[in-house]
Amino acid sequence: MLLAIDVGNTHTVLGVFSGEELLVDWRIATDRKATEDELAVLLRNLFAGEGLAFEKIKGICISSVVPPLLRSLTLLAEKYFQVHPLLVGPGMKTGLTIKYENPKDVGADRIVNAVAGLETYGGPLIIVDFGTATTFCVLSERWEYLGGVICPGIGISAEALFQAAAKLPRVEIAKPKNVIGRNTSTSMQAGLLYGFAGQIDGIVERIWQELGYKTKVVATGGLANLLAPETRTIEEVDPLLTLRGLQLLYTRNADIV
Repeated sequence: MLLAIDVGNTHTVLGVFSGEELLVDWRIATDRKATEDELAVLLRNLFAGEGLAFEKIKGICISSVVPPLLRSLTLLAEKYFQVHPLLVGPGMKTGLTIKYENPKDVGADRIVNAVAGLETYGGPLIIVDFGTATTFCVLSERWEYLGGVICPGIGISAEALFQAAAKLPRVEIAKPKNVIGRNTSTSMQAGLLYGFAGQIDGIVERIWQELGYKTKVVATGGLANLLAPETRTIEEVDPLLTLRGLQLLYTRNADIV
């Protein structure tokens, strides 16, 4: 079995695979200061709830945009699973041609999404990932990573609004009944949801204009199911895209683990 771990700035997503089948997945808060022993306690509880045992894990693949956690996760893999983890990064076999000016600048999570997206949907493709940042990855049918866009995510934008405007309350990021809010909370919810939906469509349509053709658009990430239905351009939501990408990369690079 394979344990796939995707560490984001806000949340960490974990999944256990048997071959290509995803048996179970979890989403937990990212703790930058967690030690390997603290992570092991958390994982034991998650595994126990699903009737899984550490001994069944024969491989671990990790994608992380939080460098301080890589050491703890590596020690976790070696100490508690007795395996050397595969870390997503430069030198891996991905099948991608990176067109960034500096290919090393492309985040591990974006590489993982690109591999899974092209393998699943083909190209040309735009992947919108709703994480701490909202990212757009633009991919060609020849497996070229053409570039992308990075925007503040809806969560940190909402947090900035709460902190900067003293009289505005904290509100749940949710779909209001109407676009025209009749109180402060629903007005804020409308601004957050429909403002970001409009941003998505505006950026995608500008990318299409620059490319000279339309592409399929797939969304992933924690808030994809909430935002995607309010857009014109997103065709599909794939919440497990990143985990599948980790499984694919592990299979392609098993010889270097």
